[in-house]
Amino acid sequence: MVTYPAMLDVPRALVQHLGRLLQAERRRRGTPRGVRALTNFRQAVLIVRWFRDGTRVSQLARDCGISIATAYRYLHEGIAVLTAQAPGSARGP
Repeated sequence: MVTYPAMLDVPRALVQHLGRLLQAERRRRGTPRGVRALTNFRQAVLIVRWFRDGTRVSQLARDCGISIATAYRYLHEGIAVLTAQAPGSARGP
């Protein structure tokens, strides 16, 4: 296997904003600190990579060192957090 650094062509502020939304969701759920496999930021990167590049979930899981099931769970959590921000959603602005 060959490893290489990569750059995601989105503003860092976008990933940070999504990370803050994920953090708020974790607080809302009462998720204890330190029990998640990824930080808010790394989970946000996973989600943005899926949206931006269409990266396969198996590849995202491998890159993050998590199971495919966990990657799917984190992805769907992120989609739900973003959906809640949509105008007219029950929990959105």
